Amino acid sequence: MKLYYSPGACSLSPHIALHEADIPFEAVLASTRTHKLLDGTDFHTINPKGYVPLLEFDDGTRLSEGPAIVQWIADQVPEKQLAPASNSADRYRLQEWLTFIGTEIHKQVSPLVNPAMPEAAKALFRQKYVERLTYVDQHLTNHDYLLGTRFSVADGYLYTVARWAAPLGLDISHLANLSAFMARVAARPAVQRALQAEGLPV
Repeated sequence: MKLYYSPGACSLSPHIALHEADIPFEAVLASTRTHKLLDGTDFHTINPKGYVPLLEFDDGTRLSEGPAIVQWIADQVPEKQLAPASNSADRYRLQEWLTFIGTEIHKQVSPLVNPAMPEAAKALFRQKYVERLTYVDQHLTNHDYLLGTRFSVADGYLYTVARWAAPLGLDISHLANLSAFMARVAARPAVQRALQAEGLPV
């Protein structure tokens, strides 16, 4: 099985999940800038969408979109409890958080790295990004993780997109609960292995 990733991109989320699950895989670098693999292969020939993450199974079939990939990973190792049981109320809470992170936090960032986006528009996206993280910070007042006391694949996704604040020049240090969450997640051995594999600061 292969995970196509780009260092620090949203593919860090399934990279973390795979290490948490202890599922063997090969990490394949797919640059988000050049859209090429190290051997020069056009990544569009592997994923027509042109972006990471992409999970390729041993039979050649592929699965894209981070929230779908991390749920698949979690379901392979139910004993790890990386996701609540299917059809449980908490499973729908997990999907709620994955959707919120993807549509309300993650997608605020794309315009910020688009050189064609006017600065006035970028200011609105920066504001929304911080507003959405402020909502998460409030939720974390009484929770160690998004679903309570246990780490889930949604936490790996939140950790990934919240890491982008620093390179974007956004100060979220006033969000004390989120800061504590980030430190808590960063201390997990599986997260440290994923960061090291991508050449990112631990």
